[in-house]
Amino acid sequence: MIIKANCKINIGLNVVRKREDGFHELETAMYPASGLYDIIEADTLKEDAVSFTAKGITMDCDAESNICTKAYRLMRERYAIGGIAVTLDKRIPFGAGLGGGSADGTAVIMAVNELYSLSLTEDTLMSLAATLGSDTAFFIRNTPQLCTGRGEIMTPADIRLDGMTLVIAKPDENVSTREAYTGIRPSVPQYRLSELLKTPVAEWRDKVKNDFEPHIFAAHPRIAMLKNAMYGQGAVYAAMSGSGSAVFGLFDGDTQFIPPFENVFVHKERL
Repeated sequence: MIIKANCKINIGLNVVRKREDGFHELETAMYPASGLYDIIEADTLKEDAVSFTAKGITMDCDAESNICTKAYRLMRERYAIGGIAVTLDKRIPFGAGLGGGSADGTAVIMAVNELYSLSLTEDTLMSLAATLGSDTAFFIRNTPQLCTGRGEIMTPADIRLDGMTLVIAKPDENVSTREAYTGIRPSVPQYRLSELLKTPVAEWRDKVKNDFEPHIFAAHPRIAMLKNAMYGQGAVYAAMSGSGSAVFGLFDGDTQFIPPFENVFVHKERL
């Protein structure tokens, strides 16, 4: 079977506090970008093992460490299943805050569920996915969600972006999760994100913020340049996605976004 594992963008990201378990309490909205996706091809194996093959964008981890392999092993621990052969065609840039790895892991969980006729409920699938990462469960629903907790507690969000053009741009540099959280200063936001998202997109610019931006922009000025270029070329709203390094812009109608420097990955789709 073949699954298109699409990425997501974060619209707003408030880091509210450091939790006793070492994680951070977040408030963010995740929105699927269906036009940018990895392709997962999966099939059963007779032997009790996982075969993993990668192509496309070269990744910075080996097969054993890849989330696709981890997702299969998680399912094998929980259920009486056989082996699986997975081929990952990597198209979503990593180190970008787009959740590409999380989408891949979730796709393998869903593939195992289908290939072995487990008939797992959405709640069970989400619980399994959450074991792999904080934003992984989002890709089970793959619809706009307001996310709290570590990002795994989700409530459907009524975010209307139909007809807008989404541009995602990523420079040739990555931001690790560790780097992003090292410089964060948790604080309670002035406005609740759930209320801000009810306002028109044109009003988001000065209120819907990503708490990672100040220190990430200071360390990676080219990411800040991309956001400024989005606004300079007519974006209604622009922000860094998640912990970066990708920036996205929402435009009314079509746009021909031109990056302000070379070696920039650019994706565009109509929502």
